[in-house]
Amino acid sequence: MGIFDFLTGEFIDVIHWVDDTRDTMVWRFEREGHEIKYGAKLTVREGQSAVFIHEGQLADVFTPGLYMLETNNMPVLTTLNHWDHGFKSPFKSEIYFVNTTRFNDLKWGTKNPIICRDPEFGPVRLRAFGTYSIRVTDPARFLTEIVGTDGEFTMDEISFQIRNIIVQEFSRVVASSGIPVLDMAANTGDLGKLVAAEISGTLAEYGLTMPELYIENISLPPAVEEAMDKRTSMGIAGDLGRFTQYSAAEAMTAAAQNPNGGGGMGAGLGMGMGMAMAQQMAQGPWGARPAQSVAPAATHPAPPPPPPVEHVWHTAQDGVTSGPFSKAALGRMATGGEITRDTYVWTAGQDGWKRAEDVQELAQLFTILPPPPPGA
Repeated sequence: MGIFDFLTGEFIDVIHWVDDTRDTMVWRFEREGHEIKYGAKLTVREGQSAVFIHEGQLADVFTPGLYMLETNNMPVLTTLNHWDHGFKSPFKSEIYFVNTTRFNDLKWGTKNPIICRDPEFGPVRLRAFGTYSIRVTDPARFLTEIVGTDGEFTMDEISFQIRNIIVQEFSRVVASSGIPVLDMAANTGDLGKLVAAEISGTLAEYGLTMPELYIENISLPPAVEEAMDKRTSMGIAGDLGRFTQYSAAEAMTAAAQNPNGGGGMGAGLGMGMGMAMAQQMAQGPWGARPAQSVAPAATHPAPPPPPPVEHVWHTAQDGVTSGPFSKAALGRMATGGEITRDTYVWTAGQDGWKRAEDVQELAQLFTILPPPPPGA
């Protein structure tokens, strides 16, 4: 991993580090006794920092460049040792190289579903996963807060902790966003930026930053997804009566083309389905209903239609969103002056925010006036 050049035989003259592992964050320069020759050359490449630890204390931090290890290049170490400019003897220090490049394509995901309240479906459970990148911005803080005395620190040793932080902030942001589940796919970019911004404060205490965070997928439990698929299929099918007739015709054709699948049973099934199809077609929109002489059967009252779905509304005032509120609640708020005609409102299915007086369903809340008083 490291390359040592021994020019004097006993002490190190050139100090540098080349890494090809792609996951090492910190590597300690190893040498028996940690003896460094005064005047040695230190090479710090782009994407690296070198941190000197002297007698357990953090001394100097070197950014990319070529350095001669002398008193004028090591101010903190010189102060700790009370060196003068005539110092020429070897000194003992630990040198840690810190990788400051980005570590990309790191995975995160919710181990357990997140419970939140959806304005359309009510309480729902969500799962999510994605990727993120991380980099060290403060090598000294990262070394003291996370690495300690670890001679070789890799990304795997801190990735679990970072994933926990991401999931915690993602749960809080999603639960408080008020975005319907069906609209989250269109807002994953904004959600990712919000989560990264919330995490930045915690990561800064570790000497880290998160340049990017991506939400690849937000999903519902399998049972809920199956119910939504059925609802979508019903919408695509259209007329369920014709869809049933078409399905029966397909089954009859398949039974007739399979002479080995049940023998006479398949033929009888096909004949029975054919007769049923013929009767339905005769009584349906493609055929005239034959006259009947028998008395009509007793009729049963049709069940009442399902109640209409009441919209819930979100309001936005001074850049702050509130809700959801029912129409009745908005009426009380309009009476009390909490909302006006110019208040912006939004409900599921609406194309963006609109003023309350521009929404036909809410405009009437501002047009109801009391009758004139008696004797007026």
